[in-house]
Amino acid sequence: MARYERDAIANMHGYTWGEQPDEANTIKLNTNENPYPPTPMVDEALAHLSGDSLRRYPNPTADPLRALIADLHKVERDQIVVTHGGDEALRLAMTTFVDAQDTFVMADPSYSLYPVLADVQDATVVKIPLQTDWSLPIDFADQANAHNARLCCLVNPHAPSGTLLTKSQLADVAKGLNGVLLIDEAYIDFVAPETGWSSAELLAEHDNVLILRTFSKGYSLAGLRLGYLLGDVGLIDPIISKTRDSYNIDHISQQIGMAALADQDYARETWAKVRHERVRVQAQLGQLGLSAPDSHANFLLFTVPDNAALNARAIYEALKERDILVRFFDTPGLDDKLRISIGTETENNALIEALTDLLT
Repeated sequence: MARYERDAIANMHGYTWGEQPDEANTIKLNTNENPYPPTPMVDEALAHLSGDSLRRYPNPTADPLRALIADLHKVERDQIVVTHGGDEALRLAMTTFVDAQDTFVMADPSYSLYPVLADVQDATVVKIPLQTDWSLPIDFADQANAHNARLCCLVNPHAPSGTLLTKSQLADVAKGLNGVLLIDEAYIDFVAPETGWSSAELLAEHDNVLILRTFSKGYSLAGLRLGYLLGDVGLIDPIISKTRDSYNIDHISQQIGMAALADQDYARETWAKVRHERVRVQAQLGQLGLSAPDSHANFLLFTVPDNAALNARAIYEALKERDILVRFFDTPGLDDKLRISIGTETENNALIEALTDLLT
């Protein structure tokens, strides 16, 4: 049989997504969805949509939605491009700024889609190991420059650990980096407000920074596929005018996105619930001998000690038999750990009860 795919595609491995359960009663704590439904304003927006509104093409650049995003972040509308989920934002950054055979740099470990997108682009992937405490090497920018990196991705809060880089650390990387720095803030909504986190300051000071945001986590819209990039006009304009698909955001998604952003009070309530449960679950895991670094995301990464009754893989499989899904990474450095998404109080209690039964 003839093979028509490019060599780069034939030789690469595709992205492996988290398990999707067939049974409705499965407790799904493996793919970091928000455990709470989106704002009721989303249901209202859906109820007011009509088939007739789909006859025409949508607003080509989602300008009404961009205006709301601009107001939320205190930036200009032309500093924003709306994307089909955060993953399209990553793909667009790779397509726009990285040529074939150019170098893409990422921290290791990190989001496993990054190297897949680089492989699709036929780029060279360089992984810079994190420190044992998940912190970034001080010379990260220097190492990236030594490889002539065109694009670097840092997820913050970090996945899979949930640890948080400070604005000064990210500013130092941006200042020292010769290429583009994309800060993936997929989980930033779950950072405690007292940290005073604001991406707008980085954008104002560095013209080589892109910031990725998504509606999937904080706004409970993982099934919609909606995200956006923030950045200097010099970075955003070629994406909007050249590499982005025409009409990439459909009319329904634009309407739902605006409804979600309009109810910030509701969204913040769900973020606070997740933070509360995150602290409680971390403490209860600790009582079982399962340590996890302090997380600023909607998940915890806990380590299974060598003297535990079961290893990480066995715990994952035993939980799955009990209809509880968590994430096991079968890779060196992570194969003694499990990542759990923070669920509702009821779901978290079921998890702790199952772990207690398995390990004591």
